[in-house]
Amino acid sequence: MTDIDKTAGPKDTPPAGAEAIKAIPVRHYGRYVSAVIAIALLVAIIYAFGQGRINWHAVPDYFFDDRIMTGVGKTLLLTVLSMLIGIVGGIVLAVMRLSKNPVTSSISWFYIWFFRGTPVLVQLFLWFNLGLVFEYINLMPFYKDYWSNFMTPLLTALLGLGLNEAAYMAEICRAGLLAVDEGQTEAAHALGMSHGKTLLRVVIPQAMRVIVPPTGNEVINMLKTTSLVAAVQYPELFRYAQDIGQNSGAPVEMYFLAAAWYLIMTSVLSVGQYYIERYYARGSSRQLPPTPWQKVKTNMLSLGRPKGGMA
Repeated sequence: MTDIDKTAGPKDTPPAGAEAIKAIPVRHYGRYVSAVIAIALLVAIIYAFGQGRINWHAVPDYFFDDRIMTGVGKTLLLTVLSMLIGIVGGIVLAVMRLSKNPVTSSISWFYIWFFRGTPVLVQLFLWFNLGLVFEYINLMPFYKDYWSNFMTPLLTALLGLGLNEAAYMAEICRAGLLAVDEGQTEAAHALGMSHGKTLLRVVIPQAMRVIVPPTGNEVINMLKTTSLVAAVQYPELFRYAQDIGQNSGAPVEMYFLAAAWYLIMTSVLSVGQYYIERYYARGSSRQLPPTPWQKVKTNMLSLGRPKGGMA
């Protein structure tokens, strides 16, 4: 009987007389067809806009106009202030929603239900036109004035955007808090930590990994939603672009200009969101994914290496 060597692996060379199997990759013709169709549609769109009566020179002429730059600044300011209101309000509402107190939990549920169920534009008009219902605002010994003087376009924009954002941030924060294992809370309480200290020291730092990505999306969405406040007379980027377009006779060109500025600002925010997510992902993965610059550097180094050997 012939002994079989069970430790021997497959031979590197095929047996004599046998032909080596040549692997032929499968051709995906659908990919080529879809790529050709996509390129054809892109060329058709570019050609259509090239044939349109659009004064493209007006875009660079007004790109850094003082009014446009003022609108960019006010848009960023409104985004930051509205998100601060939304984040602080969202944290409070999330804690109230998770509370065992039925009153606070019900109030939080009703708030989220109302503000998520009504459009932002309707809320802006509601705040702006409350002067038709209330002639005065009377805070007893602290403040008293006409409602029209109190409810300025800036305050209207902050209330309409910030309070609406708080409802969405409440659900994001609640999901992040629930994502932390209950054993973490039980262990902290066993060590004698109070509920508030457990929330601040143990639960929230771990929940940030879940909260940060959707919050970054909300910031980008908030920057674009600020364009709605032009309806309540607050001058920001879109409103200034509209005014310039009406006065210069190039309204469509100014819309393209505003869209370009929104793309620039959202792109910058997206880069910031990436690095913040990377920061909070340190405790969840052993090796962080490479940054875009690291990917470019790696690709550049790989191009300089000779094939089949080390550089």
